[in-house]
Formats: sequence, structure tokens, C-alpha cells
Amino acid sequence: MNSKPAKVTGIVAIVAGIVFILAGGVTWGLITSNLVEQKITVAEDSRMLPGDEVNGPFSAFVEAQIINEHAKHATEGKTYAELGAEVKAAEAAGDTARAEELQGQRTTVMNASFLRASLFTSVIAYGVAALVMGLGVILTLVGWAFTSVAAPVTVAVERREAALV
Repeated sequence: MNSKPAKVTGIVAIVAGIVFILAGGVTWGLITSNLVEQKITVAEDSRMLPGDEVNGPFSAFVEAQIINEHAKHATEGKTYAELGAEVKAAEAAGDTARAEELQGQRTTVMNASFLRASLFTSVIAYGVAALVMGLGVILTLVGWAFTSVAAPVTVAVERREAALV
């Protein structure tokens, strides 16, 4: 019985695992440093982490949520599309002042949506980085198991071959 494939597979898995752990860690660090550079803090009226620096997945998620609440409050809960229809109706009625006011609210909702999307992208990137690091740990453990199994198999085969001689 040849244990070389198990040993090679184990070594490859260990190396891949280490690479995954490092790649996930570097990605996590890059996301964090980019968020910190933006100097964002969670709004004080947030139910969770008020005043906290946005520097991780939880603070980024919470800030995205409070941005949505602020946008809804500014527009009385109206969406971008709903405001667009109201802008058109106000323009059709000749009420340019109301159309401009509604367009301002629409711009607020649009900007909030862009900010939320950016923060949610960070949250997703953190999740992917954590997944990659977790897979790296699993690959490393599987590789260690393969190399551990390969050594006893080699010894057992050598003993059996020696006994046959």
C-alpha cells in the first residue's frame, strides 16, 4: 500500500489552508483599514453601538440600518420610486416648488441607498473573509490528518513487507 498520495495530499491541504487563513486575514485587515479611513461613527440615535467607530462587520451593519431609518424619517417612509412619481405629478400640476422639495427628498433616499450598499458590501466582504479563514483552518486540519495517517500506514507496510521476506 502506497501512502505517498495521502502524504502529498496532506501537505498540499496544509499549504492551501495556510494560504486561505492568510488571505482571509489580509482581506479582513484591508476592509477594516478602509472603513477606519472614512472616520464613520454609528449615529448616536442607533439602538446598537451608538457612537462606535465603524471598523467591523457589526458596526457597518448597524450604521447601514440607521441610515435607512434616517432616510425613511426624512421622506415620511416614501421610497425612491414613490418620490419619483410624486415629482412627476407635482411637475404636471405646475407646482415646481413641491417638485423641487420632493426631488431633494429623492436625492436623500438615493444617497442613503448608495451609502447603505457600500456598508453592506463591507459586511459581505467580512463574511467572505471569515469563510475563507474558516476553510483554511479546516484544510489545515484535514492536511494534518492526512499526513498523520500516511506515517503509520508507511510503517505498517514496511513491517509487513519485512515479515514477508
